[in-house]
Amino acid sequence: MLSRILAVTMLLCIGLPNFISAGEEEIVVYSARNEHLIQPIFEAYTKKTGVKVKYITGDAGALLERLKAEGANTPADMFITVDAGNLWQAAQAGVLQPVSSEVLEANVPENLQDPENMWFGLSVRARTIVYNTSSDAAGKITTYEDLANENWKKRLVLRTSKKVYNQSLVASLIAEHGSEKAEKIVAGWVANLAADPFSNDTKALEAVAAGIGDVTVVNTYYFGRLMKEKPELPLAIFWPNQDTNGVHMNVSGAGITSHAKHKEAAIKLLEWLSGEEAQGRFAGLNMEYPVNKTVSLDPVVAEWGTFTGNQMNVAKYGELQGESIMLMDRADYK
Repeated sequence: MLSRILAVTMLLCIGLPNFISAGEEEIVVYSARNEHLIQPIFEAYTKKTGVKVKYITGDAGALLERLKAEGANTPADMFITVDAGNLWQAAQAGVLQPVSSEVLEANVPENLQDPENMWFGLSVRARTIVYNTSSDAAGKITTYEDLANENWKKRLVLRTSKKVYNQSLVASLIAEHGSEKAEKIVAGWVANLAADPFSNDTKALEAVAAGIGDVTVVNTYYFGRLMKEKPELPLAIFWPNQDTNGVHMNVSGAGITSHAKHKEAAIKLLEWLSGEEAQGRFAGLNMEYPVNKTVSLDPVVAEWGTFTGNQMNVAKYGELQGESIMLMDRADYK
């Protein structure tokens, strides 16, 4: 009795919710995906299995720090976050454990999962080029690398380098071309900027729509959200690098925490999230692409057309994240 009182007191002192009741089967998830993107999925799982899913949503970095601080005392069984760079950081921080699952191996392509099975992609986001249809950009865009050429002077709009999405994009350039050439590309981007980098993808899209620049690089779901709200905007998607290495691909994904109290139940949930029943909804709610190739695209996403994606293992983005950040700093990419 005394030990239980001490344990509860410890949880309260460090500000953690006491999620798990004795004898009650439930899973606790820390999620960097917003509540409206995960709540319907977890409710469907509970309805199907009877297993309750409790969750906390928040910033990816803050949730990772929380997991590190909680250590063995964490109530979390699963960590869901966005961008392979963040997933890689979680694995390196020791807060995830390897999972052996034939179901996950079958459902998640090899390049969209951690080589050591610490995490698995659950949805794909393409970071592609969007252009102003009132300009002549459509006939001139070819690759990410080409946006560094002088013919794009004062025509390029970018989001800040502080966001992990662009850090991962530059990391992929380092992996493809080496650090020296990648730095020249990024420096070329900076020289071609029509305005200072914007704080998010939506603002970058709005700047292109307003004619501040002609092209930008964004995650496709930001384009989808904005066009759903303002379909009259003169914006369209272009799929670059179709004759070379393909469109830059990234993921949202999940892993089982190192100190999961309900490991087997959490693995079952992770497997279900990668399966046909959940995949369409998990990706479709945010206008992303399913990792599971047997699942149909959301109709809005399908309208954007087909493309060839880069087959690089997305774990590379995390491995090269530090080098990417230093490179962008040298290139004066703010």
